[in-house]
Amino acid sequence: MRPTLRAAFLVGLGIPLSLVLIVGNEDLWLFGVLYLFFVLLLVGYDSLNMVVPSRLNLQQDIPSLLHAGGDDYAYFKLTVDTTQRAFGLEALLEVDETYLKRPEPAYVPRLERSLPVDLAFPLMVKRRGSCQLSRLWLRWYSPWGLIERKTTWNLEKNVTIIPNITAVKSAALQLSSRDAFHGIKVQKQQGDGTEFDALREYVPGFDLRSVDWKHSARHRKLVCKEFQVERNHNVILAFDTGHLMCRPLDGLPQLDHMINAGLLLGYMALRGGDRVGLYGFNSRIQMFAEPLGGSRAFHHLQANCARLDYQHDETNFTLGLANLLGKLPRRSLIVIYTDFVDTVTAELMVENITRLAKRHLVLFVTLSDRELMNISQLRPGSVTDIARSVIADDFLRERRIVFERLRRLGVHCLEAPAASVSAALVERYLEIKQQELI
Repeated sequence: MRPTLRAAFLVGLGIPLSLVLIVGNEDLWLFGVLYLFFVLLLVGYDSLNMVVPSRLNLQQDIPSLLHAGGDDYAYFKLTVDTTQRAFGLEALLEVDETYLKRPEPAYVPRLERSLPVDLAFPLMVKRRGSCQLSRLWLRWYSPWGLIERKTTWNLEKNVTIIPNITAVKSAALQLSSRDAFHGIKVQKQQGDGTEFDALREYVPGFDLRSVDWKHSARHRKLVCKEFQVERNHNVILAFDTGHLMCRPLDGLPQLDHMINAGLLLGYMALRGGDRVGLYGFNSRIQMFAEPLGGSRAFHHLQANCARLDYQHDETNFTLGLANLLGKLPRRSLIVIYTDFVDTVTAELMVENITRLAKRHLVLFVTLSDRELMNISQLRPGSVTDIARSVIADDFLRERRIVFERLRRLGVHCLEAPAASVSAALVERYLEIKQQELI
């Protein structure tokens, strides 16, 4: 509890006023003493009318689970159990700023007895992990604003931040409603694909290329082959967790954007009958999860994605991709989520992806650098702006060179903004399945 600036101003006002009166009449020195006594009396009376911390009741509603890239709120209900007068109040929530952005203070102009006040603090996620909401700070004022008082509530609320499954579900529902990938009911998908299913007597309208002439001669009538859609393909989500993937983009590290896109792709692949595995690497092998299929595999994929931690080491593509190549005896679709700066740093990456592309189908995914594009297209106003624009344009040109080299090697490349990379990745996956490239 301490005096406010308003109280200090009232006390300080008596000093020049007393000096003026004393110079005019020396017998009025008593006025200064009485004025100071009156101000102190006001401050003391105001402090007696203010609310004590024991009269404040707090109820909290804090989520224990947050999603990366999503926002939530921490709610508090504050009530006053006293007949004392109303007062102004300021509340501040203390969070771990490594994982959450600092919320703005909440202000309450008046707090009446038996009228609860709801305080809402936005919890804006910066990265995945486990953090703690430690304390709630409260500061309130006396009825006349001469005294302020502070108190804290120890919350010690543990919050776990996981990949954004909510965004994955909403995007999956949009894609499902637009395109029934395999129908609602379980059925055979005949007429497409390359996997032989059965022989059927020819009916006018069938494609003549499906006629099996050898069996037609044996049965003395035209017989056609029927095919069904191939399933049980291996789809490996390979995440680079090196230092470049920790760079924030649109308020979230690149790795979290990639994980959200990978979860959506994994959901669609599992729904289509494929098997999905997970691989994480940086300067060392972080984890490898065997490809699994079925309805329960998505929860397994989600748990493994939550284990992908941020690393600030340089990525070793030789170790990471060579190790992955040795773990996959069967031809698979490998989706590599990574980033690079220029052709020099990407040289080892291209060399190892070349070996990988000889046995598997590789889909190379990166996020477009909007900051570089804005700098390269910025209208220059000085020599420094020209130099920055030229350097940014050189980086973008070298990125295009790397993409062109990978395409010539048969690698499918995808570069998209963070907001649309999930949908673009699913579209590319469906194109690959339709063209039967796996």
